[in-house]
Amino acid sequence: MPPTTSVPGKRKRGEGQWKLGYREPLNPNERTKKDDDGLNVRARIENIYAKGGFDSIDPADLRGRMRWWGLYTQRRPGIDGGRTAVLEPEELDDRYFMLRVRIDGGALTTEQLRAVGEISQDHARNTADVTDRQNIQYHWIQIEDMPAIWSKLEGLGLLTTEACGDTPRVILGSPVAGIAADERIDPRPAIDAIIERYIGSPEFSNLPRKFKTAISWQQDVAHEVNDVSFIGVEHPEHGPGFDVWVGGGLSTNPKIAQRLGAWVPLDEVPDVWAGIVSVFRDYGYRRLRTRARIKFLVADWGVAEFRRVLEEEYLGKKMVDGPAPAIPESPIDHVGVHKQVDGRNYIGVAPASGRVSGATLVALAKAAETAGSQRVRLTPQQKIVVLDVPDENVAALVAELATLGLQAEPSPWRRATMACTGIEFCKLAIVETKERAIRLVEDLELRLADVSPDVPISIHLNGCPNACARTQVADIGLKGQLVTDASGNQVEGFQVHLGGGLGLDAGFGRKLRGLKVTSAELGEYVERIVRRFVAQREDGERFAQWVTRADEDDLK
Repeated sequence: MPPTTSVPGKRKRGEGQWKLGYREPLNPNERTKKDDDGLNVRARIENIYAKGGFDSIDPADLRGRMRWWGLYTQRRPGIDGGRTAVLEPEELDDRYFMLRVRIDGGALTTEQLRAVGEISQDHARNTADVTDRQNIQYHWIQIEDMPAIWSKLEGLGLLTTEACGDTPRVILGSPVAGIAADERIDPRPAIDAIIERYIGSPEFSNLPRKFKTAISWQQDVAHEVNDVSFIGVEHPEHGPGFDVWVGGGLSTNPKIAQRLGAWVPLDEVPDVWAGIVSVFRDYGYRRLRTRARIKFLVADWGVAEFRRVLEEEYLGKKMVDGPAPAIPESPIDHVGVHKQVDGRNYIGVAPASGRVSGATLVALAKAAETAGSQRVRLTPQQKIVVLDVPDENVAALVAELATLGLQAEPSPWRRATMACTGIEFCKLAIVETKERAIRLVEDLELRLADVSPDVPISIHLNGCPNACARTQVADIGLKGQLVTDASGNQVEGFQVHLGGGLGLDAGFGRKLRGLKVTSAELGEYVERIVRRFVAQREDGERFAQWVTRADEDDLK
């Protein structure tokens, strides 16, 4: 019997699900994808647009299919946040592009890292951001330069394929996969197999919406808010394998992923992943774009029905029931100096809100090689990890990285602050975020120099409601919007979410009615809240726990 998606008491209506016979285009995005697979735009970029320039680009490619190759037009300079939702796309578009380089599992050789930095210097005005999806993100890219950029990246095994679009996006992986002392299984073979078999294949190049994956033995990949995650767990009979989670996501309808209750061995991860993506492709909602993520399907069906459809229609067998993994006592970000399983060291460093530059990446590659390393990893927390450093070279490398603005012993505020791209480049943003986050950290380092919170307090800044910086699962989540200041003027500011989290505190925290802060007041507000937490906290209490019980007046 096919699954139903109707709500009891309501008239059934098609949601655009292919498997139930609804294949007609139901919104403009579906129509564009039906007209031509996004993967096909690569040939037009190389043979037409790179030669004819920006004005030669078909609008359907410009604002649609180019995303299948990691390209978005960036925001035209000078357009304030109040006009974000008012202007037409062609009015917001600049003649330059943001480009994402997908770095699955965050893994780079120093040779690849150097090339990424050189592309930034040669083609992107020295811009480069480490994102919380382990991508490198450039700005100021010209369409004429894309053939040369692809040639350099792909010559070293790097891709922009399906870095954006309604596709399987970059796969998050642990930055310490294969070297962590407590890791029972290195999941990289599963990640590599998925990339080789499915990325760039028409099989999954037309999904209802984007699809986000995380695979890690450790819980360091924000698995609770991904579309699908495979997290390491020890089965009492079958040994080490992976616990499967589905249906997580943030934005305007946030949902924590749910466990399927299934244990999967390493060699079956790619097949189970493909089965889950196939369920989404065939049963996902295509009628309304706002309901097209897999989280809505999982919420409507429930995990038992989702697992049944997966097993019966796509895998052809039952999966093994399995236990839930133990939850770590604190978040894992890999910052600092740590021992590897082979006795060498990895060093995690914190760039300011993920913002680096091409010159910094080139210098980082050189410093790592001088210290005896040839491997670097990016993290889902906008951090960077250098692997394989011998004991005798650790101190010198830590000092060298600090001169590049990459701190291995950062303040708690620098360590736990993230920010999205913001209004500087993003066409959806309402406020500035990257530089605001950098200034906020510097401010808090002065304001709270006498305060030790003794526990990490994460601060995430987002320029709009889409939660690219995971604002809803931060201790202090800041969602950009225009607010009214004391003089009655509309200025940049943030709606405040408090006490969200992952792991032990998985959830979306408290959003207090009317709690909004101007950008200028942000440092003062965060200082006030942190000092109240430190004064009122009970022994061992985490920030999210305190927020749950705190009086509303103490959160303002």
